Amino acid sequence: MTTINQIAKMANVSRTTVSRALNNSGYVSEEARKRIMKAIEETGYVPSEHAKSLRTKRTKVIGVIVPTIRTETSGRIVSGMDEVLSKLGYQILLASTNLDKQKEMEYIHLLKVRQVDGIIFAATNGNEHLQELIQQLEIPIVVVGQEMDGVSMVLYDDYHAARDIVSLFIEKGHRNIGFIGVDESDRSVGYLRKQGYLDEMKHHNLPVEPEWIQKGIFDIESGYGAMERLLTTTRNNPTAVFAVTDRLALGACNYLKEKGYTIPGDIAISSIGGSEFTKHLSPPLTTVDYQNEKAGREAAKIILAKLSGETENKKITLDYRFLIRGSV
Repeated sequence: MTTINQIAKMANVSRTTVSRALNNSGYVSEEARKRIMKAIEETGYVPSEHAKSLRTKRTKVIGVIVPTIRTETSGRIVSGMDEVLSKLGYQILLASTNLDKQKEMEYIHLLKVRQVDGIIFAATNGNEHLQELIQQLEIPIVVVGQEMDGVSMVLYDDYHAARDIVSLFIEKGHRNIGFIGVDESDRSVGYLRKQGYLDEMKHHNLPVEPEWIQKGIFDIESGYGAMERLLTTTRNNPTAVFAVTDRLALGACNYLKEKGYTIPGDIAISSIGGSEFTKHLSPPLTTVDYQNEKAGREAAKIILAKLSGETENKKITLDYRFLIRGSV
């Protein structure tokens, strides 16, 4: 088995120079780097990550917790993280909670035991027990998508995005506007997006009938069911509906088409997510794009800064772009 000392001898450099070349740390002349790389290629030498982690007390692994791997949102966030982390030799250890709040806490414990260098956590709730657990961690953590005390965060502007959607409906002449949300224990998606809807309706002195507000559970089928309930429990049907996620909106659209409604002629639809599939629907879905890759990149930059010794917690609220299409 080839050792780093043998690589140094073959390349006629010191062991320290080989180490600097492998870790991209410190100056190494181009000529020396080429000799080192040639020696590595000829011998098939692979650095011992275990030995390296023992020396540096780093594993070069970042734990990432996402609510589900079935949505495009999670994939885009992880892609943004990997874009930043992989350049510096970090690997991602991915855990999906499948929207199980208890698993969020379990995975934080598990990743700590696995001795990851840090955790990036796309949370779905900010309950008291979860926040206590996070604040007791002895490793850096960055939370994406939920506001919590005493921790670095990358947030979306859920409240104003929701108000902008309702405002667009009103500009287009709609007054009866329905809402398909999720449980409010999810503060960002459940509470803030609903509050934005309610406040914008109130701002324009528009009534909201209780039957116009329905809940789903983050999937297409529940969007279908929510739209069905919305249109069968009230005599005064909405002419526009705001669904808080693209998948809920897709389910709602499926119900409308199945029952013979036209979009946007009978009912206009808008959502939040910016998923790729939304532009391929008929008509294309109006949605808010949070540019999730950017959230992943920002979270990765914060975790790297913390690993470099930065102690101050950061709070970043990202902007969004409105993709106005044929569904409104």
